[in-house]
Amino acid sequence: MVVCLQIALSVCGGSGGIGGVTSPCGCGHWPLCADDCEPLGCRPRRRRRRHTGQRPSPPPPPPPKAGQTPGVPSAQTQAPVAQRVGPQVRPAQPVVLLTDKEGGQLPPDEVLDEAVPEYQAPGRKSLLEIQQLDPDDESLAKYKRALLGPVPPVVDPSLPNVQVTRLTLMSEQAPGPITMDLTGDVAALKSQVFVLKEGVDYKVKITFKVNKEIVSGLKCLHHTYRQGLRVDKAVYMVGSYGPSAQEYEFVTPVEEAPRGALVRGAYVVTSFFTDDDRNPHLSWEWGLHICQDWES
Repeated sequence: MVVCLQIALSVCGGSGGIGGVTSPCGCGHWPLCADDCEPLGCRPRRRRRRHTGQRPSPPPPPPPKAGQTPGVPSAQTQAPVAQRVGPQVRPAQPVVLLTDKEGGQLPPDEVLDEAVPEYQAPGRKSLLEIQQLDPDDESLAKYKRALLGPVPPVVDPSLPNVQVTRLTLMSEQAPGPITMDLTGDVAALKSQVFVLKEGVDYKVKITFKVNKEIVSGLKCLHHTYRQGLRVDKAVYMVGSYGPSAQEYEFVTPVEEAPRGALVRGAYVVTSFFTDDDRNPHLSWEWGLHICQDWES
């Protein structure tokens, strides 16, 4: 029987199978190996998987750690929304300016002063110390004489360094200058009324004296109130001055008084005269009426 099978295999072409038919494993022993090829010494071929177009399923997620809720990413893996959603640009944080005690924004010059806490102003020197610096330098001595002027006479030590003597409202359309004396009792000015005609051009002249030492950054502020509410704020930068026996005068630029039925009426103005060191040289209140005519 075995001899007949071998003859049949040899006639059919060896391992090519009977009639060209190959066994399922491709060994040529078919049909003897149709069920099992291992007893005959052949090794079955591995069938290749056909590509179905589907990606293999991803591996299952790792088990949650202790104390972590399943399905919720941890704080380390959870990125902010601004980082996870595309190449978006993060909005810039708003810059908050420094504010005063009332909650309003400070002027830019005051913001710069308050926003640089590391800045330390140089130590101040008296006028006598400045004049005695480098006495052998003739060119510096001439410069100081031209800048500071002659040495002022000795003044009463009880006098303040800065004295504001007058404030004048000047207008070409006015019958005459409107002057308030600031050398006496300034509290009495609150009960006085100064009339300003609506729509006219006017200037403010401030007269003051510097008695002892150099003062820097003088400024005059006017806060205008109507029925208890502040409606205007004006700041005039006066400048820096040295002591002198003569009075200084500072005149503001031309301004136009408001006009119309809504702005006519009584106002209360609070004025301040201060410097870079915020020394309160003088503060006072005075009444202002905006009317249709100077005599109203």
